[in-house]
Amino acid sequence: MTTLLNIENLSIDFVSGDATTSALQNISLTINKGEIVAIVGESGSGKSVTALAVLQLLSTPPAIYKAGVINYRNNDKQINLLECSSIEIQQLRGNKIAMIFQEPMTSLNPVKNCGVQVAEAIVLHKKISNVLAKQQTIQLFKKVQLPDPEKIFYKYPHEISGGQKQRVMIAMAMSCGPDLLICDEPTTALDVSVQKNILLLIKQLQQQTNMGVIFISHDLGVVSEIADRVIVMYKGKIVEEGNTNEVLTAPKHPYTKALLACRPVLYKKGERLPVVSDYLQTEDNIKHQEDKAQVNDRVEINLPNPILNTQYSIIDQPKDLVSVEHLKVWYPAGKNFLGKVTAYKKAVDDVSFEIYKGETLGLVGESGCGKTTLGRALLGLLPATEGKIIFNGKALSDATAKEMRLLRKEMQIIFQDPYSSLNPRKKIGEAIAEPMLVHRLFKKGKETKEKVMELLKKVNLNAAHYDRYPHEFSGGQRQRIVIARALALEPSFVVCDESVSALDVSVQAQVLNLLNDLKKEFGFTALFISHDLSVIRYISDRIMVMKEGCIEECGNAEDIYNNPQQEYTRQLIDAIPGKKLIL
Repeated sequence: MTTLLNIENLSIDFVSGDATTSALQNISLTINKGEIVAIVGESGSGKSVTALAVLQLLSTPPAIYKAGVINYRNNDKQINLLECSSIEIQQLRGNKIAMIFQEPMTSLNPVKNCGVQVAEAIVLHKKISNVLAKQQTIQLFKKVQLPDPEKIFYKYPHEISGGQKQRVMIAMAMSCGPDLLICDEPTTALDVSVQKNILLLIKQLQQQTNMGVIFISHDLGVVSEIADRVIVMYKGKIVEEGNTNEVLTAPKHPYTKALLACRPVLYKKGERLPVVSDYLQTEDNIKHQEDKAQVNDRVEINLPNPILNTQYSIIDQPKDLVSVEHLKVWYPAGKNFLGKVTAYKKAVDDVSFEIYKGETLGLVGESGCGKTTLGRALLGLLPATEGKIIFNGKALSDATAKEMRLLRKEMQIIFQDPYSSLNPRKKIGEAIAEPMLVHRLFKKGKETKEKVMELLKKVNLNAAHYDRYPHEFSGGQRQRIVIARALALEPSFVVCDESVSALDVSVQAQVLNLLNDLKKEFGFTALFISHDLSVIRYISDRIMVMKEGCIEECGNAEDIYNNPQQEYTRQLIDAIPGKKLIL
């Protein structure tokens, strides 16, 4: 095989004031022509830093290159990318080495048509006319299987779905026929079915052009579907590498074992998910944990499970907390010249169901199926076009403003993106205290602060975090803060809207464990929204599958997962990455 990229002993530090953080420590790896190499690890492991260093996309400072070389074979000439001038590297970016970023919405210019942005890259590197560039762009849109390419050319990024935006980014990356493609978490926030299609597309394009691919991910399940080789990174170091099948079926390093073991697909509902720290202990601690686990297993076998019994009694003798009758939420999708609505987008179209007290109902479906709209309508955050939402015996449409204010205390939501749902100018202690102040739960500020401290402790944070701002926390910590804020009023009903979809597998496991613990302690009822059926199966008592605004099927979580009745549900299950991966 011809070596395209060779990184030798690369070390990079980040300097902030007097503090220095080691991001990469003596990294060495090779990428050959015609192969896909996955770089795997959690956030902060150094995956993206490695990729950005290849294209000189790290700002210096704060990034400081301490040592190492990045040799790239451009035709028959080998060049050190770290020594390239700004003009030389610009000629390579997007032309010989292309990159697909994690979040296409922030990578695409929101005020330019999608097609125009791809055509710009073609004109820049190929020096051809705008007319010819447009023709090539439309051909690329067809190649990446975008529907109606001519129309998509003129659409703005906000007018197309997440999967379609990612396909536009892939078309842009492939526009000049690169030798090396870097994919930085290109499928993390996508539905499992869209994710599967994107993975197949990248694989097909790679085989057609024989290019080398660096595929960055935190999910070994995804990697099992696409990569030839795997490189596992932990805290700026490479801890394991090799053939994909060998690494995933017989991992040697404890960290690799942990990443594989953290996936919810491997566990039954209620089982505690392992986290990375469980695998990075000393041998004595591991032996102690195994002994403890065996004892716990025996206890669970010999003694009745009161929580399980309670859940089955709920199913046998249902007591509705939320009842939905023929709910419709429609949006105007077209108007005539007089302003009369001629067409509707039926986000939620005549759905009826119940959520029982004390249960977790999982709501699953692809993006655009109406999951989030339904969740927000249940909380009264979106108006219903038709139908009834009855909460604890009271129809929301009949509630007065005063009654609705009291009901708000009982209904809370945990959003998908904790960073955008927290005020960046407010300390997190103030953010958690705010709902308690609005609802006047305590007369004294001291009591409110004590309650906030208690909540921080419950979500595994500490008192020192009270005066910090959101940007000072990791993604997993911010999600814990949002959970603490949602539980501040001790609600009886909580909507979790894709609350773990963008998290690393280990952090996801921590948050799922936390939600299970808090549900037992607070006894709230939950609607858990996700596009990932493996997560839904693990956390839910029942599963409701949604497609194009309608309910496809609903039933016991294990029954739906192991014996789906609808073809759409089967497709969602089959699309789960790494589902058949056996440890």
